[in-house]
Amino acid sequence: MNLGSRLISPAGFAFAAISVMAAAPAQAQSADTSFFVTSNGIGNGGNLGGLAGADNQCQTLAQAAGAGAKTWRAYLSTQAADGKPAVNARDRIGNGPWKNSKGTVVAKDVAELHGSNGLTKQTALSEKGDVINGRGDTPNRHDVLTGSQPDGTAFAAGEDRTCKNWTSSTQGAAMVGHIDRVGLRDDDASKSWNSSHPSRGPDGGCSQNDLKSTGGDGLMYCFAAN
Repeated sequence: MNLGSRLISPAGFAFAAISVMAAAPAQAQSADTSFFVTSNGIGNGGNLGGLAGADNQCQTLAQAAGAGAKTWRAYLSTQAADGKPAVNARDRIGNGPWKNSKGTVVAKDVAELHGSNGLTKQTALSEKGDVINGRGDTPNRHDVLTGSQPDGTAFAAGEDRTCKNWTSSTQGAAMVGHIDRVGLRDDDASKSWNSSHPSRGPDGGCSQNDLKSTGGDGLMYCFAAN
């Protein structure tokens, strides 16, 4: 018997190793990823620890997915309160363009993001590259926190649309958008990625259970600002 014909040469081992490496899954984020939806919420309803806590969540998830070298910002507005001016979500996220983990451009700049953007259920991917459950899926997680009007600006002071500027997990309400751009009706609000309806529920409107009850999970949009 010719044993040499049945043994793998060193070159063969090297080829096999290269083949295994090629078959291994790539990191969820590509080097130029600059947009994602958080795969999970902070878990405390609308209390995100303010804008700083929300930004930290974006940065932490991006870091875990291999894109932590960028400066990440949560797409959230705050309302004027306690002598502090309002903050517009559109002013926090840089200039674009923004690409998801597959390299698809969802918007080339702020104007396109708030106009005819490319955000759909198939492009609004998580930092892991996953599609987020939408209407018709179990559980539905399509509500994303924004606290914003359709043009990305803050609501006027008064009626709460930001869970007390992202510090409340009880009273208040948060304006949410639909990641999959599908709602109960065939209207602009139901199809809005950033301004569909306020949260509501028996706990006061801003608890984790309240967010889940209307099809959410405290998820956020994250954009690379640089």
